[in-house]
Amino acid sequence: MSAIATKKKERDVLAISNKSNFIINTFFWFYTAMCIIPVLLLISVSFSDEQNIRVNGYKFWPEQFSLEAYKFLVKDWTPIVESYGISIFVTVVGTITALTVMALYAYPISRRDFKHRNIFSFIMFFTVLFGGGLVPFYLMYAQILGWRNEIYVLMVPMFVQGFFVLLIRTFFSNSIPTELLESAKIDGAGEMRTFFGIVLPLSLPVLASVGLLCTLNYWNDWFLSLLFITQDGPRTITFRMLEALLNIQALTANSNVYSALMAANPKFQMPGETARMAMAIVGVGPIIFAYPFFQRFFITGLTVGAVKG
Repeated sequence: MSAIATKKKERDVLAISNKSNFIINTFFWFYTAMCIIPVLLLISVSFSDEQNIRVNGYKFWPEQFSLEAYKFLVKDWTPIVESYGISIFVTVVGTITALTVMALYAYPISRRDFKHRNIFSFIMFFTVLFGGGLVPFYLMYAQILGWRNEIYVLMVPMFVQGFFVLLIRTFFSNSIPTELLESAKIDGAGEMRTFFGIVLPLSLPVLASVGLLCTLNYWNDWFLSLLFITQDGPRTITFRMLEALLNIQALTANSNVYSALMAANPKFQMPGETARMAMAIVGVGPIIFAYPFFQRFFITGLTVGAVKG
């Protein structure tokens, strides 16, 4: 009886009361709304008339529906499609390559029988704390390697990121049983077969997490394009959207050019706020599809088999 009473008491201690459950659910519903409401406002403003936005401000429902911002962005649709292709290629190839390289680096330094694990761990940790600076970074890729206007210059700088390497190493150390690796070695499996056949399938949760972050970094990056890409180079969709935004600001700031443009086409309205919102929608659209893809691997990784006696 005492054992049953003790178990029941432990369950009661760990159980969540209805009041606490209500508070927790309310908090997360509120937090979710705070994330979704700005996106809804973003969509509404992008489909609004520019003049109404300037006079009446932002509305959650367009007072006057307009597609002028999107027409302005896709007036020449061929470069947009090309930029989408470049962004998708850079994101997919860059993420897969980065995950492979970082996992291959993290696996040896997670093994306690690797003699130089502390040295290589310190090297990676040092890069997290200190960076070489922008000037040496630019000189290395642009002058020494000569990778200006090359598509791989948009991928290679993010192949290895110290924080992600240490994150994967920690998962390997804490979640991959040493007994499993030893049994694979006894059965005659080499290091590469053990890594790709046992370690990686058991590491899908951390690989999915890091892969999602790498995907976001590659898709949203415009700084590398700004550094290394000129007029003749490959342009990602985020960089092309940035250029469009800068062109709008330049036309608005230059009164002479803007007056000449209005004189040539009196009905033309220069999209400002609506164009910015439309750029955000165009840029964020495809990356949304990455979340369900990685979510599937989150669930799969959590249900992968464990050590069996």
